[in-house]
Amino acid sequence: MAETKITLLTIKQAAELVNGLTEYRVRQMCVNDQLPHIKAGKKYLINKEVFLKYICCETR
Repeated sequence: MAETKITLLTIKQAAELVNGLTEYRVRQMCVNDQLPHIKAGKKYLINKEVFLKYICCETR
């Protein structure tokens, strides 16, 4: 059975992946449950693969 590695991004890392996307906007997407995330204490962690699919589909 192959193991699947999941990469989790902070809000800052997610915002850096997309030109023009701010940390504020990524945080608002998490707070408003527009973007699937995990909240660890005060940090929001975002699955990289899910984030990129979400951004790809939203920009079309």
